[in-house]
Amino acid sequence: MKNLASIFVGIIIFYVIAAAPTMNSIAYDSETYDIGLEDLDNLYDYDENLSVDQAQVGIETMLPSISGEIYVPSLLPDEPEEEASTPRLIDGSSPHEPGVLGPYTHEGLPTCLLCTCLGTSVYCDDRELEALPPLPKQTTHFYSRYNRIKKVNRDDFANLSSLKRIDLTSNLISQIDDDAFRSLPHLQELILRDNQIRQLPELPPTLTFIDISNNRLGRKGIKQEAFKDMIDLHHLYITDNNLDHIPLPLPERLQSLHLQNNNIQEMHEDTFCKMKDYSYIRKTLEDIRLDGNPINLSKTPYAYMCLPRLPVGSLF
Repeated sequence: MKNLASIFVGIIIFYVIAAAPTMNSIAYDSETYDIGLEDLDNLYDYDENLSVDQAQVGIETMLPSISGEIYVPSLLPDEPEEEASTPRLIDGSSPHEPGVLGPYTHEGLPTCLLCTCLGTSVYCDDRELEALPPLPKQTTHFYSRYNRIKKVNRDDFANLSSLKRIDLTSNLISQIDDDAFRSLPHLQELILRDNQIRQLPELPPTLTFIDISNNRLGRKGIKQEAFKDMIDLHHLYITDNNLDHIPLPLPERLQSLHLQNNNIQEMHEDTFCKMKDYSYIRKTLEDIRLDGNPINLSKTPYAYMCLPRLPVGSLF
């Protein structure tokens, strides 16, 4: 039985093999595979003059045909060259014209860059300046303290009609042109203390506060009647100047007079009061300092009869 089954399976396998398709043998051209890479360009001889209409056409990579016109943008017209403009600074101003940072100083910087400008006030304190910087025309308050300024020229404050306060404390000022302050119509406060001034220039009558303490005015540094026309002068400080007299006449509205540490040796009875008018009272002058002077106030008792308070000074 087993033998019969084996014969049957063998017959089936024979018929399956007989029915399979016959595979043709592939012959490879060994000559083609033996060439080098440098000879590949010469392996096939393409006819460069072969026209498209001929019968045999090889399979090639063709460029896509282009239909329509190719758009070529026209060249932009030549733009005119910009004219060379005047160089502008960070504040928008020309180097030769005053801008929002003010006019230019001798250091080549705008005043409001070298100094500090707040509104109409200019602060040039402790900048090692040797000359006064030009100021914006709208300046009302100017501070240039603790510098090395030696002279105040007549043009330093020219055309500054709004200027109300000048403070030049602690410089090296020894000379001031006589008309340096005279043309300032609204100047109210002038502070020149701690300098080397020997001659006080002519001052505008609009002043209400003057401080020229600690200078070198001496006997001739203040002109006669220098303060006569200053009807609104309230404070006059001339300490430490080696003065030998009280500058007369004193404005009627004067409230405070500081003359301490000078060389004043005498006082007249009409220095503060009117000798022939015993009813005259000088109510505003309440602060007089004469301490530090070689003067005995007790020798001229009638000189203080019109005052609301006695001067501060030596009574011996």
